[in-house]
Amino acid sequence: MTSTTTVFVFNGPTLNLLGTRKPEVYGTTVLADVEALCRRSAGDHGLALDFRQTNHEGTLVDWIHEAGSAVKRGEALGLVLNAAAYTHTSVALHDAIEGTELPTVEVHISNVHGRETFRHHSYVSPVATGIVVGFGIDGYALAIDGLVRKARPLRSV
Repeated sequence: MTSTTTVFVFNGPTLNLLGTRKPEVYGTTVLADVEALCRRSAGDHGLALDFRQTNHEGTLVDWIHEAGSAVKRGEALGLVLNAAAYTHTSVALHDAIEGTELPTVEVHISNVHGRETFRHHSYVSPVATGIVVGFGIDGYALAIDGLVRKARPLRSV
């Protein structure tokens, strides 16, 4: 079996507009900055990073299937997923995560529970390993750390 080397970070719709869309909610950092943060965090754990963004639900589903297969082959640790608006609408993402048994940490830059009521429900949460909300882009690093801790639990001395 191959050693685990990769962590996936997938981003959903409109995250390509990060830094210009609603900076009062999402801040002024751009997606390239998020990728750099994730690359550092993954590197701190000795992992490679596969970072992607799409505005298309079916593409996310295909990527989740790909990541699930990589985890089963022992080539990857799991997924950090900011599904953005698809969090609140996509049964397909729920089914893809559940069907692949992909360890997934759901992440949101803003505190979705303090926003519009429709953002309070997540189709991803019931199949997620963990959830990080409201810490800005630092939530991505927290999510990577959480995936690592789940996969490589600290051992008592």
